[in-house]
Amino acid sequence: MLNLSILLEASAQDYPGTTAVIFNDMKMSYAELNAAANMFANGLKKLGVKRGDKVAVMLPNVPYFPIAYYGILKAGATVVPFNVLFTAREVAYHLRDSDAVALVGFAMFAQAAYGGFAEVEACKNLIVGSADPKQPFSHEDANVFDFNQFLGMGGSPVFDTVQTNSDETAVILYTSGTTGSPKGAELTHSNMVMNAEGSVELINMKHGDISLVALPLFHSFGQTVLMNAAFRVGGTITLLARFTPDAALGVMERDSVTVFAGVPTMYWAMYSYPGAEEQFDMQKIADNLHTAASGGAAMPVELLRNFEKRFQVPILEGYGLSETSPVASFNVRRKPRKPGSIGLPIWGVQMALVDESDEFVPKPSEPGTLSEIGEIVIRGHNVMKGYYKRPDATETVMTKDWFHTGDLARVDDEGYYFIVDRKKELIIRGGFNVYPREIEEYLMTHPKISLVAVKGVPNDKMGEEVKAYIVLKKGEQATMEEITVFAKKGLAAYKYPRLIEFRSELPMTATGKILKRALTDD
Repeated sequence: MLNLSILLEASAQDYPGTTAVIFNDMKMSYAELNAAANMFANGLKKLGVKRGDKVAVMLPNVPYFPIAYYGILKAGATVVPFNVLFTAREVAYHLRDSDAVALVGFAMFAQAAYGGFAEVEACKNLIVGSADPKQPFSHEDANVFDFNQFLGMGGSPVFDTVQTNSDETAVILYTSGTTGSPKGAELTHSNMVMNAEGSVELINMKHGDISLVALPLFHSFGQTVLMNAAFRVGGTITLLARFTPDAALGVMERDSVTVFAGVPTMYWAMYSYPGAEEQFDMQKIADNLHTAASGGAAMPVELLRNFEKRFQVPILEGYGLSETSPVASFNVRRKPRKPGSIGLPIWGVQMALVDESDEFVPKPSEPGTLSEIGEIVIRGHNVMKGYYKRPDATETVMTKDWFHTGDLARVDDEGYYFIVDRKKELIIRGGFNVYPREIEEYLMTHPKISLVAVKGVPNDKMGEEVKAYIVLKKGEQATMEEITVFAKKGLAAYKYPRLIEFRSELPMTATGKILKRALTDD
């Protein structure tokens, strides 16, 4: 038996008075957080939520998130995190697809949350956290509850945690891959506990550490590497609801942050922030920080070196996917770091490269040389049990016990992996995965659009920007502004195309497929 909530419960037992969560000027001890999660679990039980049910969470980095997350787990249910930028259409899709029986949202995003919730009959209840606990969220719908009042409805701060099996699903993380509609990767209690344990070792996290959580907790990186890992050792997380470089540096100074993890654009923003030396005690920040981790996209080597020099901290780059809980490989302290490399497979995980015939690509024998390019395949304790309700999609990516990532890489003689290219279609915008087919399918619903192709184009700030190449229907006219307004209505803010180009035709292959590599701005 194993339940992911043990990460919180064990630290609440061992370090009840230690601060678990900091949010602005508010602090919660482990005892207080565990009690609140118990009350949330009791509330879910009163609503009829039972073992195996799915409960969606659409919350930013606020204390409501860990309360709901561990409360859902304690109830024996499965957590289904949603991006807070989802539109009502996207909320409804994910609620239906995951079979969620309840949704936990935040007042700032309540319109989209309720809009999607109202469309899905099977989702019975909506719990909304207010920005100001003194002003409860109210709604005329009897199945909509204010978060804090819901805790009161739960009542008792004591709850007998439902004992789940290690292979039961703890979390469903949605990813689109490159095949269209988003699909949910089922991660087990064992997947998540083992990845948290591994992250503790990789980051050298310990009791007393203070981790800045600027990464969204609804994504696997922040959820596992920061929150779950910190709670495993009785550490403290300080939450930043929205990342800006000045806000991050301010929290690092105020709370004496020792661990930071982020995507490369966050490092770029903090390093490039003007006036940092005058506004913040940069020496204090550097003295406290002992580890920084980066993932989500490749970090430019020059940025890595410059940041390390200014902040006097090693940046450890890693690699992973939603389907791998997420960490699969990492640069570790005990061995030389190689800038530009995603490191070595973590303990208990195997990685390899395969060619187009699914044959293993041999590792080179000569020192300092790289192998031929191959697709990264992974197996081990971190690999998902499968895509929820999609056996065909699961079978497509699983061959001979190996999970096929779709990412291309080389490996050197010492086993370090170097990404050559991400998934052929995937756009990584500011650390967020954007999947062109989902954007294309939505834009195609516009009455004036005949054909559309979406791809990523280089961008100094975001890494990549989303660009749509559009062919209008014969006789139709449209402006960029018109298409942008339409895109914003149905797509999350990080997804909609900032760049739009109208074309009379799109380049095609002999078989009629759009030839995206021929789409250039020349």
